[in-house]
Amino acid sequence: MLIGAGLHGHEYAIDAVVAEMAVRQKRPVVMLTSDLDDMIKLCGDRVRLVAV
Repeated sequence: MLIGAGLHGHEYAIDAVVAEMAVRQKRPVVMLTSDLDDMIKLCGDRVRLVAV
């Protein structure tokens, strides 16, 4: 997931785990996040993202 999003390194590991769990859920899925830019890269259009 990280490589596909153009991200790498341990600083994105938690974001990747959270994104992976979100995309595996039954739709519709809404995620509240303070890191909208990275989550858009990781989740794409599969999860509705709301900035907090």
